[in-house]
Amino acid sequence: MSLRIVVTGTDTEIGKTVFAAGLADLLGANYWKPIQSGLDGETDSEIVARLGGLSSDRIWPERYRLNTPVSPHQSAAIDGVHIDAKELVVPDTSGRPLVIEGAGGLMVPLDPSTLYIDVFARWRIPVVLCARTLLGTINHSLLSIKPCVGAILMCWASPLSVTAIWKANARFARSAVSKGSDGCPGFRR
Repeated sequence: MSLRIVVTGTDTEIGKTVFAAGLADLLGANYWKPIQSGLDGETDSEIVARLGGLSSDRIWPERYRLNTPVSPHQSAAIDGVHIDAKELVVPDTSGRPLVIEGAGGLMVPLDPSTLYIDVFARWRIPVVLCARTLLGTINHSLLSIKPCVGAILMCWASPLSVTAIWKANARFARSAVSKGSDGCPGFRR
């Protein structure tokens, strides 16, 4: 089985697409965004192809293409579409690595009873968590890492830019999580 990695974030507009483009290019991977919410302008798949230099045969088509740039469950309701999370099956890339980009963050609803983290847990694929390097990063990062532990997902925190602020925040986050505080025992980094 080839390497498969999910890229998610602590928030929307966090830089997941830019990170996914760089990662796909670095790994020589294919790219897949299962659900695209918002079709005005460039889609995330088009941005990844452009930034990562990926040919069209390395970009897997979205399972759901929704018009309105809001959370998938809201966009689907506006478009009159039902998202069936069971239809989100990781494509067979014939041995080539695959970078999968989620929409928003881990706790984004896909339908009234399914969050993106539920799908990621079903897939059992490592998750890379992109985080801002601004005020609030510690809180947002830990709030995103904690459900990964509960879902038994391997989660790697990966900032887009390394700054003195991020380094301090990352050290604190690793320390807090590695101590098993607040229900986070067994976190692997």
